[in-house]
Amino acid sequence: MDCLFCNIIAGTVPSTKIYEDDQMYVFKDIAPIAPVHYLMIPKQHISGVSALTEENAAVVAHIFAVAAKLAKEAGLDNGFRIVTNCGDDAGQTVHHLHFHLLGGKQMGWSAESGV
Repeated sequence: MDCLFCNIIAGTVPSTKIYEDDQMYVFKDIAPIAPVHYLMIPKQHISGVSALTEENAAVVAHIFAVAAKLAKEAGLDNGFRIVTNCGDDAGQTVHHLHFHLLGGKQMGWSAESGV
């Protein structure tokens, strides 16, 4: 499979790992838009939110539980944001389910900047 995130999980594409367990992998975004910008991805290839099913959706709850732990460890006590893009029109460029964990600054909302 020619999926960037699958290759990152496999170790054939380098990344700065933050966390890993049997269900997910977390790494630093290479073009961060906040002081803390991690990408949280399931190890199972799921193309996006639209591909979630009853059988594979439990991984999302696990990702969010780990996100809370990572946010605390990163000192994001004043808040953080979790974002996912669903499909081309929403800006999803890698078609492997992923969530951005963003924090470390006051955030507004702008579709152009992503924060």
